[in-house]
Amino acid sequence: MYRLNVKKKKSIMNDRIPQLAGELATEISKELKSDIRKLGKKTFNLGGVHPEANKFAHSAEVVTFPLPDQAVVYMTQHLGAPATPIVQKGDKVKVGQLIGEAQTFMCANIHSPISGTVNRIDMIADISGYKKPAIVIDREGDEWDESIDTTPDIIREIKLNKEEIIARMKDRGIVGLGGACFPTHIKYMLKPEQKCEYLIVNAAECEPYISTDNRVILERTEQCLIGIEIALIASGAEKAIIGIEDNKPRAIAALVEMCKKFTNIEVQPLKIKYPQGAEKQLIKAITGRSVPNGALPISVGCIVNNITTMYVLYQAVQKNKPIIQAYTTVSGKSLPKEQCKIFRLRIGTPIRDVLNAVGIPEDTGKIISGGPMMGKAIANLDAYIAKGMGSLLFMNEKESKRGEVHPCLRCGKCVAGCPMGLQPYLLHAYSNLKRYEDCEKSGIMNCIECGSCSYICPANRPLVDFIRVGKAKTGAMIRARNAK
Repeated sequence: MYRLNVKKKKSIMNDRIPQLAGELATEISKELKSDIRKLGKKTFNLGGVHPEANKFAHSAEVVTFPLPDQAVVYMTQHLGAPATPIVQKGDKVKVGQLIGEAQTFMCANIHSPISGTVNRIDMIADISGYKKPAIVIDREGDEWDESIDTTPDIIREIKLNKEEIIARMKDRGIVGLGGACFPTHIKYMLKPEQKCEYLIVNAAECEPYISTDNRVILERTEQCLIGIEIALIASGAEKAIIGIEDNKPRAIAALVEMCKKFTNIEVQPLKIKYPQGAEKQLIKAITGRSVPNGALPISVGCIVNNITTMYVLYQAVQKNKPIIQAYTTVSGKSLPKEQCKIFRLRIGTPIRDVLNAVGIPEDTGKIISGGPMMGKAIANLDAYIAKGMGSLLFMNEKESKRGEVHPCLRCGKCVAGCPMGLQPYLLHAYSNLKRYEDCEKSGIMNCIECGSCSYICPANRPLVDFIRVGKAKTGAMIRARNAK
């Protein structure tokens, strides 16, 4: 987690966003505005904070980034074990061709983002600086695998059944693009006793700065909804509900208007509150159901997927296209507004090329992958774009410095802000003292590491950093105990 060192505000958005939202709202017809108002606004009821929105790329259209001359494709672009390379040095590959195979349960297939020749298979450092298995491909033209439909035509008829759709998810390497990169097909492999009543589509995009989902919705509205219909078939659910924060009026309007063609998909505007997009909080806001601690969303009859994941699912099922591209917001306070972009990037593109394309501000202190609340500082700028890299953020020197840490004030703000109902100040103390049994008793394993506690702490205490360490140690202790 990267913590913003900014003054906490009572306002739910910074000054620029309400003005922008008002301007955009004027473009929406009165009839549609009335329809949207009738939907109301919901949110979760426990905790949450209101960081500055800073959606500087909100109105930026998606731009296709130039193809890299050489792509470095990591075999770990998902939660789980690395994919196994199935090509060798000197092999010719096409765009969309399978090059890394999932050979374990928790894994995802990897496909070539460019056409050309395999230069080598090597261990190459990712954004963390740690070396990971990767395939290096030298580009030669842009020749696509013949099985992929590259036409712009929208295909509306869904011909695959439930089992075929899940198999296609796995074959095309679909992962969640909301941040975790969980292999999507696993969510839909339900046990006989499990039943999905609601497909919850996460379009909240509650992290500051990031506007990727917003633009995908605006530019690919119908494809997103067809993807949701595909996911409904795979899940067996009768209804899908799209949860979206109401600082995206044009996206809400586009979805509401398009949903008139889809009888089993609804739109639910949400109040602006972080972490609205967390699974448990989103389910609570939309359905009123509470996911028990240690349980998955399916335990309350829900499956949750990101809206951009629904778009790539459409591409996989209707076009046979794997994930070979990332949609990435590039933004920051010190970056000129016209340089805040949303790029469509081929996987394996050098991150440094992307940063140089917009220009690195002179006062940059750190560059973050992901949002400022849960993202991580990039330790290696010579790494390469991966599937789930939804944003690259420039943080200036002032923002990137932590505030001076003071003793705990016992103010209780971290408790009030925790969306999981935990006591972060206590978990911090237990972790610091290595009292992992007490960490377990106090529910540390239920922490979602959203960073709300650190953000709201007036003493600038790095609560979530200590909690993350304590959570890892406590988890290891539990696994060791269960293995006996």
